[in-house]
Amino acid sequence: MDAISFGTDGWRATLDVFTAPRVRMVGQAVATHLDGRGAPVGICYDARESSRGFAEELARVLAANGFDVLLPERDRPTPLLAWAIADRDLAGGLMVTASHNPAEYNGVKFIPDDGAPALPEVTESIEANLAEPESLPEAEWGTIQETDFVASHAEHAHDLVAEYADEAALDDLTVAYDAMHGSGRGVTDGLLSEAGASVERLRCERAPDFGGTPPEPSAEHLTELATRVQDGDASLGIANDGDADRLAVVTSERGHLDENLFFAALYDFLLESASGPAVRTVSTTFLIDRIAEAHGESVVETAVGFKWVARAMAEAGALVGGEESGGFSVDGHVREKDGVLLALLAAAAEREESLDDRVDRLLDEHGEIHQSKISVDCPDDEKTRVLDELEGELPDRVAGEPVADIVTKDGFKTVLESGAWLLVRPSGTEPVLRVYAEAESEERVAALLDAGEELVVPLV
Repeated sequence: MDAISFGTDGWRATLDVFTAPRVRMVGQAVATHLDGRGAPVGICYDARESSRGFAEELARVLAANGFDVLLPERDRPTPLLAWAIADRDLAGGLMVTASHNPAEYNGVKFIPDDGAPALPEVTESIEANLAEPESLPEAEWGTIQETDFVASHAEHAHDLVAEYADEAALDDLTVAYDAMHGSGRGVTDGLLSEAGASVERLRCERAPDFGGTPPEPSAEHLTELATRVQDGDASLGIANDGDADRLAVVTSERGHLDENLFFAALYDFLLESASGPAVRTVSTTFLIDRIAEAHGESVVETAVGFKWVARAMAEAGALVGGEESGGFSVDGHVREKDGVLLALLAAAAEREESLDDRVDRLLDEHGEIHQSKISVDCPDDEKTRVLDELEGELPDRVAGEPVADIVTKDGFKTVLESGAWLLVRPSGTEPVLRVYAEAESEERVAALLDAGEELVVPLV
């Protein structure tokens, strides 16, 4: 049981630790957590070699505990499961995925009955109920049924995007789509094609090892997609991570579009036909705040992790919520990041005004924004001590500029008088501390990161 720990987004581990007996224990813990809820449970899985088998193990445990189980006919994106849970009134769902991690990893996460990420009280309940599988008398077992998870999500996505833009305008748009051999293949590109776009497909074949590249849609992994957009006929490039809950966007002028800038463009686009506050994490750009202020809207800042974004979206009645790692959701949808739906929204926004032009306009109106981050090695059991000591070392000036505010929602974020900021927070998935900086120029960002590193390294 000690090997099973639900972190920022479920339990992930290498396959020497992520084993069938432990997966069955998770299944039993979920069955115990859901005790008394008679609705079915959905189980989906990503494109890894082992994922279907682990999903079937979970299905058998849930069925033996009396739950009917819905399984897809093949690997499917996480957001399709989240939507199905809310749309079909399921008791909850289990997703077998290690998301963007390399092929030697796998993972599982539980999604509650509202389709939003599980909050700590839920994952703590599951961890507390880890146990060897139990079984009801066979006559009381539930059924396991293969189910289509694509059609209802696609119908909803088309309807929702139509509230913000005319999808017919996609008829003369060419989009290059890179599935990175993940579960978005045939789903995200299919959605774009149904909306009228011409789609050029890259890495849209299943490869359980993801072609030897982790399914992380970062700039260094999307060079071919960038070439298709910058040198070819495509107006826009879109990529999903392994389970398609996040997306990356490539434009003709910028290549890989910084996720902060995409978030700003997305919010600006949505505000053309709707209203409402935005929710962002502490590591996400202040450009969102400037756009909100210009429209008489507000912004809610949360700790890193989409579960906190989702909770704040519900509390604030937000129009959009997002994080700098490429996860977003919008009003009218489940409060779970959805790289499939957002691909369609990105295409609709591009057709109305190119994302490059929109970003240029926003930066002209609100000022240049640059952001970067570094990592400092720090063992997990040392993170609390380092942060405690850092609290007593926080300076009145950073890189020569006075500190105007210190935000403590997640680590320490020092906000400077110019609006630039430096953030130090513990990673929830790796033995490192993350140091982020945002300022009006790349040179200023570099100076802030140097100052952050000088603060943290002596304490580790």
